[in-house]
Amino acid sequence: MRILGIDPGLQRTGWAVITLERFHPQVVEAGLIRTRARQTPEQRLQEIHLGVGEVIEALHPEVAVVEALYAHYRHPRTAILMGHARGVIFLAAAERNLPVKSYSATRIKKVLTGNGLASKAQVQRTVQAVLRLPLLPEPADVADALAVALCHAHTLRQERGAGWKPAAPAR
Repeated sequence: MRILGIDPGLQRTGWAVITLERFHPQVVEAGLIRTRARQTPEQRLQEIHLGVGEVIEALHPEVAVVEALYAHYRHPRTAILMGHARGVIFLAAAERNLPVKSYSATRIKKVLTGNGLASKAQVQRTVQAVLRLPLLPEPADVADALAVALCHAHTLRQERGAGWKPAAPAR
C-alpha cells in the first residue's frame, strides 16, 4: 500500500509517500511545496492544490493522510489559514478519487514515540529509526509528513493485528 502523508502549511506543505512492503514502511519520495511571501493567499492555495495534485498523479498513493486541524487560543488566525490549506489538499485528493484520513498531532506523536507531547526532535529521531534512514529527515515539514504517513501505517497494522510497538521515547 502507498500512503501519502501531508503536513499542511501555507508557506511550506510537507509531503511524503511511503509504501508498506510486508508491513515494513519504506520511503518512496518526499518533498516540500513552497509558496512565496509575496503571493496572495489565493495564489498560495492554488500552488498547494496544484502541487498536491501533481504528487498524487506522479506517485499514485492509495490514501492521503493529513494532519488534523488544531487551534491555539493565542493564534486563531493560524487555524483559519490551515483550514484553507487543508481544504485545497482535500479538494486535490477528491478530484482524483483519493480517500483522505486525518490524525491529530497528539495522536501521531503518541503512536510514533509513545508520548503525545513529544518534541519535534523526538518525532524526527523516531521517524529516522522506524524508516532506517541514515540521516534525520529534514526539513521538519517533511519529517512531519513522514510521521503522518507512519501513523496511518501503524493504524492499518493494528487493524490487522500486527501493529508495531512505539519506539522508546527519544531523549
